[in-house]
Amino acid sequence: MNDCLFCKMADGRIPVKKVYEDDLLFAIEDINPVAPVHMLLIPKKHLVNALELAPEDDQLIGAVHRVAASLARERGFDEEGFRLVNNTNAGAGQSVFHIHFHLLAGRKLGWPPG
Repeated sequence: MNDCLFCKMADGRIPVKKVYEDDLLFAIEDINPVAPVHMLLIPKKHLVNALELAPEDDQLIGAVHRVAASLARERGFDEEGFRLVNNTNAGAGQSVFHIHFHLLAGRKLGWPPG
């Protein structure tokens, strides 16, 4: 998508400091963190949200979870715990309409989250 913020980050049109990158996704620190650790895991493939996922995206979603676990181990918050969140549509808090996942840690995360 030509006007998608995350697509522009993925292909280098908007330079960002990536804390992780592979062929399927990249991760950045959130510019408006809601926890001491708040990273965004962003697939390079443009999908508006979870409603557009198809069976061929199963590997991608598995990779998101694997990378989240790897970042947790590398940064030392794996034992404390973390939350991986995906918001779908505006009513759930989605503000950038390119599928992405929030990796949150570093404080006690309440339940229910709303």
